Amino acid sequence: MNRQKHLGVMLDCSRNGVIRLSALRRFIPLIAKMGYNTLLLYTEDTYTIEGEPYFGYLRGRYSADEIKEIDKICMQNGVELIPCIQTLAHLGAILRWPAYSSVHDVNDILLCGEEKTYALIDKMLKCCAECFSSKRVHIGMDEAHMVGLGKYLDRHGFCDRFSVLKAHLDRVAALTEKHGLQPMMWSDMFFRLCSKGQYYIKDPDAVTKQAIDAVPKNMELVYWDYYSTDKPHYDTMFKAHQKFNRPVWFAGGAYSWSGFTPHNGFSIRANTAALQSCRESGVQNIFITMWGDNGSECSCFALLPALYHAAATVNGITDKAQIKAGFEEQIGIPYDAFMLLDLPGTEYTNSGSPANPDKYLFYNDYFLGVFDTTVKPEQAALYRALEPRLLEYANHPEFGYLFAMESALCGVLKLKADFGVRLRAAYEKRDLPRLFKLAEEMESMEQKIKDFAKAFASAWEKEKKPHGFETHDLRIGGLLQRTQRCKERLLAFANGTLPSIPELEETLLDPECNPNAGARNVYKNDWTGSFASRFGW
Repeated sequence: MNRQKHLGVMLDCSRNGVIRLSALRRFIPLIAKMGYNTLLLYTEDTYTIEGEPYFGYLRGRYSADEIKEIDKICMQNGVELIPCIQTLAHLGAILRWPAYSSVHDVNDILLCGEEKTYALIDKMLKCCAECFSSKRVHIGMDEAHMVGLGKYLDRHGFCDRFSVLKAHLDRVAALTEKHGLQPMMWSDMFFRLCSKGQYYIKDPDAVTKQAIDAVPKNMELVYWDYYSTDKPHYDTMFKAHQKFNRPVWFAGGAYSWSGFTPHNGFSIRANTAALQSCRESGVQNIFITMWGDNGSECSCFALLPALYHAAATVNGITDKAQIKAGFEEQIGIPYDAFMLLDLPGTEYTNSGSPANPDKYLFYNDYFLGVFDTTVKPEQAALYRALEPRLLEYANHPEFGYLFAMESALCGVLKLKADFGVRLRAAYEKRDLPRLFKLAEEMESMEQKIKDFAKAFASAWEKEKKPHGFETHDLRIGGLLQRTQRCKERLLAFANGTLPSIPELEETLLDPECNPNAGARNVYKNDWTGSFASRFGW
């Protein structure tokens, strides 16, 4: 039986993609059937605040009526909709506008101690209280690493940052009480400020009295952890959280935030360890996050196996055959077929943690070849084999578009994954016939990129508002322009009108300065290949 008070899913609607109501009408009944009773809507600024026109401006923000409609859909399916907002950091999307300069400390962090900051937060919480049936609110406050070190430092000089955080948190907690809301928050800042910046500690006794006393009496803590497959790691962290004497929530991850493809396999391994620890530690409030870092390329529906597996695990179902049969009965497609969606990002890696060659090789530059040193000899062949396997399910009436998109992605990668390696080898040998053939291959690659762009746009339009896709138009458009430019220069060299291609004469180094690192996960970088990947906002 499900012993959980809250078993939820968190959807990121802030990292470039806002989920359409039509997609939520599909998604919410699916997770309800799995056993989830909670949905957290992560909105940094993608909701409407009266009197704040620049809050969520041009970002596809939800209107008050849309949130109320989502709330209604949730209630009809026995699901509690909880607002998940930010009241300290992760607010860069509004802080770029001069309208918010007076509440800007540094980076993406609000200015603590400034009355205009609390007036804005008051409006945020008022919106939550008015638009959501739930009286719970997640106030965020994670990863504010530079808190107190910008405009606050200029005004007040260097202050104990723990005290700055506590004073801010107390003000926000009081505002939640004003609006009749029960707050929860990410717990990492309490750990980081008492353990030299580290969140995941090895000794529960490292939690200091100062950290414990900093948590307001009405606050619940959310321990987030998406990366470990080691159960003792979670055991230690739960013991540390229990020292705070506050209700503890656990947030695991359905790994949707590293590229175009999901990582169901890794998510299942990590959550199996975490959920076992939750059970033994008596943690009864759990949700699975689905972030959209650096573009929100991956579909929330692509992670259905990980979500189903987590719900089954919480309900004490661990038999793989039973899980697979239950998944197919509910979702209408075989579990193993859905797991094929992982493969463009995982098939060749044999990595213990997620990697995203599906993204970094897609954008890898033809001449600079930043990631050419990571390419395995068999990699292109694997993408060639995956392309038709994924296409087999492209006509599925509900989820076929996911398979069509990834098949088209493999259509690009079967040519592009090792293109730079082959090009450099031919250039070094001055093999002109081979260079002419590679230039012809780039003609095919252009069309394959366009085919993928069309499939990706179609998938996006089924699930997300159009806002945010301009980022991908710019990225993919940049890739197409770069393809054309490199092809022209390659032909000029092969024809003898260009004396050399200097980029191909540089000795390549490992992009992470570690040749033994294996497959990479480079979504955190501000570049993919050789050009900036965070075009737009």
